[in-house]
Amino acid sequence: MTEIDWNLIKSFVTVAETGSLSSAARKLAASQPTLGRHIAELEQALGVTLFRRGRSGYALTEAGSVLYERGKAVSEQASAFSLLALGSVEAIEGTVRIAASEVVAAYVLPDITARLGVEEPGIEVEIVASNQVENLLRRDADIAVRMVKPAQNELVARKVADIPLRFCAAKAYLDRRGRPKQPGDLADHLLVGFDRSDEIVRGLNTFGIPVNRGSFRFRTDNQIVLWEAVRAGNGIGIGQQPLAERDPSLELLLPGLPLPSLPVWLAMHRDVRSSVRIRRVADFLHEELKRYSAGAGSGANSAR
Repeated sequence: MTEIDWNLIKSFVTVAETGSLSSAARKLAASQPTLGRHIAELEQALGVTLFRRGRSGYALTEAGSVLYERGKAVSEQASAFSLLALGSVEAIEGTVRIAASEVVAAYVLPDITARLGVEEPGIEVEIVASNQVENLLRRDADIAVRMVKPAQNELVARKVADIPLRFCAAKAYLDRRGRPKQPGDLADHLLVGFDRSDEIVRGLNTFGIPVNRGSFRFRTDNQIVLWEAVRAGNGIGIGQQPLAERDPSLELLLPGLPLPSLPVWLAMHRDVRSSVRIRRVADFLHEELKRYSAGAGSGANSAR
């Protein structure tokens, strides 16, 4: 017999320690006939007599004493294994601090964390609305949602998806000013964009659209203010497609214009990867942000 049922060894060790079938049965919450059968099966499998049966109970034979020491070691290892297994199932509770861009933090994460709260009620979430990767290095956050891949060696990054960007505007604005049919029509519209950054100006110029800083009636470097300005009808702006699709007051424009997509990365410090709690939240965020990027719905409203 090359493999012996662990239950036989457990019964043998318990009978040896208690000295009787009745005491061992109470300890193991089993029946005496079951334990007697286990001892008989083990003796037959090993080809030795383990106990001398008498009125005073079960006494170990010489062979039984030798095997008891080995069996006891196996029993202790099994107990240690059980404790390790229980310990590895770390309680999914405690605080997880998530850093994300202003728009993702304000419009996308609240819906996601609400669903997380249903599945993991023991987890408390703290959100840091920040575009700085350094907060992971300073350990100001456990997980960061970033639109660029972090380059620091101390950080572990996982690509989530690419969010498509689209021109969009409030339907009320378009009803008032008309809908652009081709990219060149944007030059005749009110635009919403950045204040100090010329990123959008340079991007539009590459498409042959002659705009400058003065073409943007509404300018701000705050992403939340920029998005709310688009929603309020200040003009045409650029936003995350899945976010705009969820807002009935908005309309997507110029579908053929090849705007760049917005890559989404999940990053965390290497030192926190072993935390079951943080890993659980990171996995949850990965799946939910992937659904959001695909337009399956996962937040409420975002721009960049």
